[in-house]
Amino acid sequence: MSTQTAFAQHPVNSPFSASSTAEEVMSGVDLRGRTAVVTGGYSGLGLETTRALAASGARVIVPARRPESARKALSGLHGAPCEIVPMDLTDLDSVRAAAARIRESVDRLDLLMAVAGVMATPERHVGPGWEYQLATNHFGHFALVTELYPLLRNAQGARVVVYSSGGHGITDFRWHDPHFRTGYDRWQAYGQAKTANVLFAIHLDTLGRGDGVQAFALHPGSIITGLQRELTRREQVELGWVDQQGTVIGEGFKSPSQGAATGLWAATSPLLAGRGGLYLEDCEVARVTDDDGPMDDGWVRGYAVDPTSAARLWELSVAATGAGPTA
Repeated sequence: MSTQTAFAQHPVNSPFSASSTAEEVMSGVDLRGRTAVVTGGYSGLGLETTRALAASGARVIVPARRPESARKALSGLHGAPCEIVPMDLTDLDSVRAAAARIRESVDRLDLLMAVAGVMATPERHVGPGWEYQLATNHFGHFALVTELYPLLRNAQGARVVVYSSGGHGITDFRWHDPHFRTGYDRWQAYGQAKTANVLFAIHLDTLGRGDGVQAFALHPGSIITGLQRELTRREQVELGWVDQQGTVIGEGFKSPSQGAATGLWAATSPLLAGRGGLYLEDCEVARVTDDDGPMDDGWVRGYAVDPTSAARLWELSVAATGAGPTA
């Protein structure tokens, strides 16, 4: 890890905190005339993000693996209308088709919120044999961002916000076996994918600096949403997240609105202007540590913000997806 990266990961005295809501962060923010893409923007934190952006006047485009579900979820939102584009993050042809539709409909993109994700799924491989969580959480978003980069460049001040997790602390990227050919562990796979999210934002910001494109990664906090759908009620009880009736009892757990707050802060805060390539938590810049610790501890692991690893993952991702250069 470079000392420059460690220095950059320093709090900026944000007026918001872990308890701040999406509504509080977006109070007074005017996004009329701006366009945003929100993956996963029709459920969980993505829906809260779409709702807040639309209420602030942004035109929001929501790529959706289940377009009908998206239409139902997004009907009746207040503010600017939302548009739905069919897309499956695990299918690169689908991602490219969605990007082409977006390029046809807009000439600039001010915000790209990479919110969609999966967690602790059973072993599954997609495409050319990619591990499913890495494909969904990282490769799909990598391909989408690179396809839409010309629109981000046109905005002259765009921000890309990548949802990672404190779960990145589970493991560094598994360079020796990223697709778990030698044995699968669903939590290791999740941790790797979340580390990839951070490294992706780090190098995207480096490449986009000359075009005014900033990128951030973040941990939204612990929130019970559809992300936990692969875990049984018993497993969630054993983890201390919910009780036998499914009521959230986990210490420090946030509401969906609180969970969306850090991403919206990343997308709009003037305090972050010119400070891209950072990992955020609780509406603040996280500090760097190389120590093990709990997921929601306000720190980012040094390996996740290492610019050398970020550049290495970028090259691996280009080779895997066939994506063209962004800059």
